[in-house]
Amino acid sequence: MRLRHLLAALPVLGMLGGAFFADRTEPYVLGLPFILFWMVACVVLTTVVLAVIYKLDPANRSGE
Repeated sequence: MRLRHLLAALPVLGMLGGAFFADRTEPYVLGLPFILFWMVACVVLTTVVLAVIYKLDPANRSGE
């Protein structure tokens, strides 16, 4: 159960904590300022992390 809680905290840390370190406009990634790219990447990675948490949750296992 502890692993799922740690995985669930990663997107929050990425969005809130990473924004302070990524607060730059000069490097452009895919045509976006770096801070905007960071936020889009965090949203996409949040989807991946939530899918992993869903698969790890024993309540969602089939065959019950």
